[in-house]
Amino acid sequence: MTGNGFLGCANRWQRVRQFENGMSISQAEFREAMGNFATGVTVITVDHAGEVHGMTANAFTSVSLDPLLVLVCVDHRARTHGHLHAKKRFGVNVLAENQRAISEYYARAAPTHQRAEQEAGARFDRTIHGTPVLHGALAYLECRLHSAQDAGDHTIFLAAVEDVVVRKGDPLLYFRGKYRQIGIPSE
Repeated sequence: MTGNGFLGCANRWQRVRQFENGMSISQAEFREAMGNFATGVTVITVDHAGEVHGMTANAFTSVSLDPLLVLVCVDHRARTHGHLHAKKRFGVNVLAENQRAISEYYARAAPTHQRAEQEAGARFDRTIHGTPVLHGALAYLECRLHSAQDAGDHTIFLAAVEDVVVRKGDPLLYFRGKYRQIGIPSE
């Protein structure tokens, strides 16, 4: 290798050895590493006093098929955090590739989301339990809180899935700090 390539690789392996010897990494380095994991994008929705509250989340995954369980990780400072604890029921809306504006809207820290339709085009229906369902989402999961576990500056909310709606389309993706779309399928 010539130029920066070899030195960059050597420096990274030096960091690996330092980590193995108990030296810590910075939050920025951790964030950069995690940014290399491509994810889908969801909006977590909850009803609070008749108003839709939500937050963009990509720390979401399935946990179990029997019983049907998912988890979402939520920052303790997020407004939605308290609503999830209080309501114990929420929706997970998997965003379609044309819903970037909705993701950006719900990623903002705001006291309310009363202008979601005007600013981002977000419209909602309600389930029989009153949980908000985002129009146009690729998938919707209605969830009932099973348990919550503090983990550093976040809480891991583990939830039972009670209903699912799936639609056709391509997902909105997030990779290295940018929104992406699915490319050409690989063989």
